[in-house]
Amino acid sequence: MSDPIFLVTGAGGFVGRHLVEHLARHGVRVRAMVRNPAQVADLETIAEEVVIADLTQPDSLRAAAKGVAGVYHIAALFRQAGGGDQLFFDINAKGVENMLEAAIAEGVPRLVLCSTNGVHSHIENPPADENAPFNPTDVYQESKLEGEKIAMRYFAEGRIRGAVLRPAMIYGPGDERIGKMFRMIAKGRFFYIGKGQAFCHWLDVRDLAEAFRLAMIHDEVNAEAFLIAGREYRTLKDSADEIARQLGVRKPWLHLPVGPMMLAARLCEAICLPLGIEPPLFPRRVSFFLKHRAFDISKAQRLLNYQPAQDFPGEIADIIADFRARGLMPDRAAAQDTTRKIHET
Repeated sequence: MSDPIFLVTGAGGFVGRHLVEHLARHGVRVRAMVRNPAQVADLETIAEEVVIADLTQPDSLRAAAKGVAGVYHIAALFRQAGGGDQLFFDINAKGVENMLEAAIAEGVPRLVLCSTNGVHSHIENPPADENAPFNPTDVYQESKLEGEKIAMRYFAEGRIRGAVLRPAMIYGPGDERIGKMFRMIAKGRFFYIGKGQAFCHWLDVRDLAEAFRLAMIHDEVNAEAFLIAGREYRTLKDSADEIARQLGVRKPWLHLPVGPMMLAARLCEAICLPLGIEPPLFPRRVSFFLKHRAFDISKAQRLLNYQPAQDFPGEIADIIADFRARGLMPDRAAAQDTTRKIHET
């Protein structure tokens, strides 16, 4: 008899792909699920099986879930222009329900859902644990909270067993979103909105992958939510300073006022969204500089045996090494030369 196989939804995304790779390294057979056929060929190199399915098409989900021993439900609509608010709920809430129903119909015993720390949003009294009040502040966070509530209801009712993970600020090797911040710091162009004293709690995507694996194998844990984050939280300024130190460039120094920037962000979003254009500046991006995101991960440590692999400087070193290996970041000498030229002009 062959070993059990596990379904990873959203396998073509940053988190999903890392999870597929992580499980494969642990000898776990993986069926990778994607919606976009263009992602199949790449995943076939790391997953045992690749299937095409859509969270809004329940029949396709039953086929994807057939015969699996558990579902890692990562797939979600993140943030994009166009489509309207309802699309977020169709995928991040109703899509969760569709996946749960498909898993139950196929006799799958367990599902682990990827939620977000954003269900708590700004943390008034950091660090927060899982009992902090829900306070979603945009449609993405609202839809993810609704999906989490659906899953927790299914788990509590005993229809299927499972757990919910609420990741902190995910980053790691291969992360193109965080790459923009690194490159701006390398070129001396990164700036703060406000004082840069908001707490950031980063999460290495490789630690998140291990947290998912642990949440699946700890079958005794049911209907529980877990905040997953790194060893420590620090201010945005401290984070940027460490990145600059490892890049060998000047620490960011420019601070822009919050009020005018938030006004500009709202105007930019109001103009761009009706046109289906991703705004270059929007309120959520400004909020990145202002909201505290700091978490107590002791519950995950206690119940899942979760432990981040390394400290923040080690994670930053790995990300920089990855970017440089792929030619996406100047080396130390080039970065220093770029920064010097910027300040000479």
